[in-house]
Amino acid sequence: MTYKRTEITPAQIENQLSVCQSLNRRLASRRAFVDTFGCQQNESDSELLRGYFAEMGCTLTQNEAEADIIVLNTCAVREHAEQRVFGNLGGFTHLKRANPELIVCVCGCMAAQKRIAEKIKKSYSLVNLVFGPDELWRFPELLQETIDGGKRVFATGSGEGSLVEGLPRVREAGVRAWLSIMYGCNNFCSYCIVPYTRGRERSRRAEDVVAEARGLIESGYKDLTLLGQNVNSYGKDLSDGISFAQLIREINAIPGDFVIRFMTSHPKDATEELFSAMADCSKCENHLHLPLQAGSDEILRRMNRGYTAKEYLALAARARSFIPELVLTTDIIVGFPGESEKDFAATLEVVEKARFDAMFTFIYSKRAGTPAATLPDPYTRAEKQAHFDRLIELQNQISAEKHAAYVGKTLRVLIDGFDREEGFLTARTRGGRLVRLPGTAADVGKFAQVTIDGSNTWALKGQIIDNR
Repeated sequence: MTYKRTEITPAQIENQLSVCQSLNRRLASRRAFVDTFGCQQNESDSELLRGYFAEMGCTLTQNEAEADIIVLNTCAVREHAEQRVFGNLGGFTHLKRANPELIVCVCGCMAAQKRIAEKIKKSYSLVNLVFGPDELWRFPELLQETIDGGKRVFATGSGEGSLVEGLPRVREAGVRAWLSIMYGCNNFCSYCIVPYTRGRERSRRAEDVVAEARGLIESGYKDLTLLGQNVNSYGKDLSDGISFAQLIREINAIPGDFVIRFMTSHPKDATEELFSAMADCSKCENHLHLPLQAGSDEILRRMNRGYTAKEYLALAARARSFIPELVLTTDIIVGFPGESEKDFAATLEVVEKARFDAMFTFIYSKRAGTPAATLPDPYTRAEKQAHFDRLIELQNQISAEKHAAYVGKTLRVLIDGFDREEGFLTARTRGGRLVRLPGTAADVGKFAQVTIDGSNTWALKGQIIDNR
């Protein structure tokens, strides 16, 4: 099926900004709270919501209890995230009782699913506005309709998505910035709801991405994370033929001292061109997040992943041949429908061979509307949990060994924030490894030479020796 590439025009955006100015006269004294669930793309979308609120004259707050407008920007990837959202909505009942004028909005991937919208409509009458990701660009119009009409508004969208440039944005002050380069996904992994909620792949034009990157660097951001559901597919829908590897090279050429990170890569689209660009570009981190998902070829086939375990391992080896210091991380789903002991043993075998630096691991979460949701699944939650625990134990051992090898080395890191322990800061190596180190607020935002003097499964510990 062919999907039309829908681009929102500057005139349409200007109309939304005009609505913001109209609302500004009515909302200037109101407080807005935006709560984000899920991935970095949702974090980026929330920056746009905050940008619109700023245009409306609202004051942003971190406290939902003092808010006049609450927006929950939701995730639909796992059931746990959905339950958290519904739990929060239930908890808002007392806020609505205390402030009958409170406006509650639900957006994001959950809101794009009709079954969720219907559940909210029937069971959560306190929610005033529901809209999906492809309706975010017209949030001011939808909010105005909610306020003026006195009725609940549901705008779940077409599910195909659109491409928008020029929206206002409020980013957190600091070192790191999210930079979306594309939206949507064409892969249709059998367990994943994202293509149904975020639509087909749409790449931003390279000149727009590079211009935004240049602006971020000039504004003082030093850590840019390029975002896409599958960044390796960047540019396939554009007529100029630019690839993701070429985009990295263009951003790398921008003057300044900064780091380029990206996520997420799909193994079936990772190429030597990408590995070569990573190796050649001094500002591109030597970290590749390459989701495996399973080590069994049969499970990978049922997942519709498009590669075998052998092909994955060969790809990882090829990447390491280009980048000897490569930090390789992954995602693995445990307990996919029908995953047997033999299938799980195959996953453990791949993990042993790949020796990932770190891993994000999840027990399979059934997503209504995906092909995997209809597959027979004879294994119990307890059996899946036992597999999960074994996998975590193996990966923790590997991660601890990998991190211990850093002790005694001197590395260049970017100090990006404050640790939970007073007097300590957080930093990232070029490979994205977390380093905890003593320091002061004056050190945040600087590159520094750090000697690593300790490690555990999750992080490194170091001492600053030069931060000039």
